[in-house]
Amino acid sequence: MKIKQIDRDGVVVLQLDGKIMGGPDATAINDKLHELVEAGKTNIVADLAGVNWMNSSGLGILISGLTTIRNAGGDFRLAAVTDRIRSLLMITKLLTVFETFETTEEAIQSFS
Repeated sequence: MKIKQIDRDGVVVLQLDGKIMGGPDATAINDKLHELVEAGKTNIVADLAGVNWMNSSGLGILISGLTTIRNAGGDFRLAAVTDRIRSLLMITKLLTVFETFETTEEAIQSFS
């Protein structure tokens, strides 16, 4: 999995690409989110357009990220969720936990 950071209008977009499956992925995302919190950046959007697979460990990573960011006084939102990932979020009832948006642009604007 790859992570690309884009800063726009006071919001950090993390473009995730590949599979989110725990292990090194968990460490990479966790480290990135803690780095952002330490820098005072707590409005985060995870762009999932490039994520083609996620398992239960991947869901745990997202939940942990949400908790980390909310505990720091911010919010962690999901954008461009693929049909496969949306189905996974629906089955696990996590669609009621995360704010999701069709596009990254909509997610960024939701912070204003």
